[in-house]
Amino acid sequence: MIPLSATMKRVSRPTRAPSSAKKRLSPKNGKVKGANSAGQVRIIGGRWRGRKLPVLNAEGLRPTTDRNKETLFNWLMPFINDARCLDVFAGSGGLGLEALSRYAAHCDFIELDKQAASQLKSNLTLLKANDQASAAVHQGDALGILSGISTTPYDIVFVDPPFAKSLVAPTLAALEDNKLVQSGSVVYIEHESTLTTPALPAHWKIIKDKQTSALRYMLIEVS
Repeated sequence: MIPLSATMKRVSRPTRAPSSAKKRLSPKNGKVKGANSAGQVRIIGGRWRGRKLPVLNAEGLRPTTDRNKETLFNWLMPFINDARCLDVFAGSGGLGLEALSRYAAHCDFIELDKQAASQLKSNLTLLKANDQASAAVHQGDALGILSGISTTPYDIVFVDPPFAKSLVAPTLAALEDNKLVQSGSVVYIEHESTLTTPALPAHWKIIKDKQTSALRYMLIEVS
């Protein structure tokens, strides 16, 4: 198991037009600025469309554009209604919140940073989605939490870990080993474009796949 205490990537997805960013970089040198200051995340579709929620900035964060998020949720359209979701490296919870806005039934969020987890709980309260039936925030080491988070498989899992930390493969293994996905589940993976996607189980199939100069993102269906 790889501890996340030394490898956490983010606590926020701050606003950076035209993105609902997870990470904010200096335009000159690519370094983070304004760590731990306030930012915002914007929900782009569904019942909370246009809502801007406060989040924290932290070191090592990168932007996730609204365009990429819109592509992802177009892919998820056949799966999202009433789905049980898991946002493994939640940060601000932007992906899980977007899923709930688009009428997913429930989302579990995992976040290592205590302040980010607390902010996420506050945002769920603002959205009136803070009851256990709708959402739950689990603060701590993601790989450790996956070993006991649920006895029921999820319909949708978001896996967007820190870059350059070799966390994609162990996270996918944990989903499989702990029976957190089943036939019909879909797993979203986002990783740096320089990383080779780990070998998948024989019954996992990539059904959507896109790549930019910086990252590769894909949707995988479990059969």
